[in-house]
Amino acid sequence: MSITDLLGLSAAALTTGCMIPQVFKAWKTRRTQDVSLAMYLMMAAGILLWLIYGIVIRETPVIAANAAAIVLVLAVLALKIRFG
Repeated sequence: MSITDLLGLSAAALTTGCMIPQVFKAWKTRRTQDVSLAMYLMMAAGILLWLIYGIVIRETPVIAANAAAIVLVLAVLALKIRFG
């Protein structure tokens, strides 16, 4: 694995990981009233496009980051829909 890949994977871990606290907080409190549905819908669309882009250019860091991110964003969206 190259230094460039490690740099990309490190950036991916940080930017994707920053969503984990939101998922846990929404799950724990069962409150999502202050979570913006529009923002998370736009985020999901953008991440999906980044994932497709990563697959097309065959870049592991882009694919890994966005595959993990889409799961987290969809989790928040599911909690938003379930708990309002």
